[in-house]
Amino acid sequence: MQKKKRHIFLKLDAWLDSTLWNTGFQAAEFWEETTIFFRRFRMRGWKKWLFEALGEAMTLGTVGAVAMLALAMPAFQETVKDWRNRGDFAVTFLDRYGNVIGHRGIIHENSVPFEDLPDNLIKAVLATEDRRFFDHFGIDFIGLGRALSENARAGGVVQGGSTLTQQLAKNLFLTNERSIERKIKEAFLSLWLEANLSKQEILSLYLDRAYMGGGTFGAAAASQFYFGKSVRDVNLAEAAMLAGLFKAPAKYAPHVNLPAARGRANEVLSNLVQSGFMSEGQVIAARRNPATVVDRAEREAPDFFLDWAFDEVQRVAARFPEHSLIVRTTIDPGLQKVAETAVSNTLREYGEQYNVKQAALVTLENGGAVRAMVGGRDYGESQFNRATRGLRQPGSSFKIYTYAVAMEAGLTPETTIVDGPVNWGNWSPHNYGNSYAGRITLTTALAKSINTVPVRLVKDRLGVVSVIRMAKAMGVETPIRKDVTIPLGTSEVTVMDQATAYAVLPSGGLQSRRHGIVDIRDYRGHVLYDFDRDEPAPRRVLTEQADNYMNQMLTKVPYIGTGRKAALDGILTAGKSGTTQAYRDAWFVGFTGNFTTAVWFGNDDYTSTNNMTGGSLPAMTFKTIMDYAHQGVAVRPIPGVLEPATIAVKAPAPAKGEPKGTAPAPTPPEFVRPRTLSVETTALLRQISTMLTDAEPLAPGLRAALD
Repeated sequence: MQKKKRHIFLKLDAWLDSTLWNTGFQAAEFWEETTIFFRRFRMRGWKKWLFEALGEAMTLGTVGAVAMLALAMPAFQETVKDWRNRGDFAVTFLDRYGNVIGHRGIIHENSVPFEDLPDNLIKAVLATEDRRFFDHFGIDFIGLGRALSENARAGGVVQGGSTLTQQLAKNLFLTNERSIERKIKEAFLSLWLEANLSKQEILSLYLDRAYMGGGTFGAAAASQFYFGKSVRDVNLAEAAMLAGLFKAPAKYAPHVNLPAARGRANEVLSNLVQSGFMSEGQVIAARRNPATVVDRAEREAPDFFLDWAFDEVQRVAARFPEHSLIVRTTIDPGLQKVAETAVSNTLREYGEQYNVKQAALVTLENGGAVRAMVGGRDYGESQFNRATRGLRQPGSSFKIYTYAVAMEAGLTPETTIVDGPVNWGNWSPHNYGNSYAGRITLTTALAKSINTVPVRLVKDRLGVVSVIRMAKAMGVETPIRKDVTIPLGTSEVTVMDQATAYAVLPSGGLQSRRHGIVDIRDYRGHVLYDFDRDEPAPRRVLTEQADNYMNQMLTKVPYIGTGRKAALDGILTAGKSGTTQAYRDAWFVGFTGNFTTAVWFGNDDYTSTNNMTGGSLPAMTFKTIMDYAHQGVAVRPIPGVLEPATIAVKAPAPAKGEPKGTAPAPTPPEFVRPRTLSVETTALLRQISTMLTDAEPLAPGLRAALD
């Protein structure tokens, strides 16, 4: 039996040996034959280099395509939603005094079927925005090459390379951020749109969704706004003016700059001739008789606020069967105008000096009502709301959360701690200027924006989690990274986050119920939602003592600390500046007993400013807005601060060459609040008017007796 087993194993061994040898022999023969076959394709000289280059190009192209697809994939998540549905809400917005300030959603008779759009408008848009629209597949390489050639010849950007489909993809799914990643997403999404929609549907959506200036979206709404007529009835001159708005609605809006709008319309007429859509004889009448517009010079909608408020309306009113609504908001039109002017003037006057191009701010009345919001320099150029959606590092303005936790833990403003070198793992934070003061009070540390003190507090006593928990409790809604650098404000937040959180302090430690809606009514006048009635009462966030301590410390910043340019004349001011690494962001967030304002300056592409700190432009802008906000208002005290409300502020030194004793320049008229009735008085007068309207008429005999 054993001999038989040995025989079987010997046979198996012999079979394996022969099989392996035969396999190797056949493989060698195959390789030799293959080598001989490919020798006939062997190339030398320039052919060899050409084919090697093509091979490398194919390899790199494949890798690049995979990388671009990986970058574009997140954008396709937007297409999963019901992206066609803009919502069936039709909302008319009123300011806090009951005046109409704008519309959002589907404006009645706003959407026009494609077949009803005038031929003149379609030709004008295609001639100006995308002449090869019906010939390309979403990306026009011929048009892109022509644009590059024209721009190179002109020495600047005179012609864009994006197709109409790419512009629609940006309007529907993306922001106006200028980056390679955004362009890649835009290209892939344009291919997706071309694959899922007809050319007529794409063009119709483009004409219905694009921003056209004046707070209008779509050609139909713009036609009503600028010309007071349906888009079906526009003539060639008006169609040319509408088509010219797509490039830069803020620059060419006719109610803002009619000469520029007519000049742009003339360019559109030339495009119609150059593209072959019309002859010069067909457009000559439109050149000689340019479009005239309805006078809208006085209407300037707070568009950034309206976009945010519309989102709030959709959230609150989703459960209501009625979606045609009238919404009274919290916005103060006078303060809003001052805020927009302050940002615009500051960027125009100091933007080049500080290399800063954008700013955002939010002003809350203590309690949470949004009184002003600026989401960027120009809504026409970019509808991205930097006040509510822009995530930026807050720098030292984030330190209040560490100090609030410290006050809750039993420390006081007079508690001393060492300002000296501190190490946390492999991180060693430094103070501005790389100097140390030794043992100092927490008040001094906060006022002077010492970096080592909050880091030492969190490292040795408080912990990162408690700081994150405090920030959330005070109103920061943006997710915060759990990181040892948190005490110095390295985790991004929004301007709205900071305004909401700081507003807790002048409210006595109670939650700031941030809101932009006072009430919502249907068109029959029925109140569907009332903020005071339907929202819960504010909860306590800080103990009264901790809140008092925080206010006592923060009121020192504008007088002995980094925020001296923010101090209001005669009104006690508190706040904190913030400046991030490489001067990318500059903040000032502060408050009085009445209002809280958060201000941010920076650049969308995160490039550094020219040494701009939170105590410079942000503090100056804060002061301009808050000075106006307090005109004609009874000043409230800041809780826990015993100093009198009137603070002696040192007058600014006279300018060079100006004699001493010269009276300060008067406040510009645009920064003087007009005399108006209070909200309470306005509401009372409305109530009296309603009662008189509803009252029964007097009997004839009684009327005669009274006479």
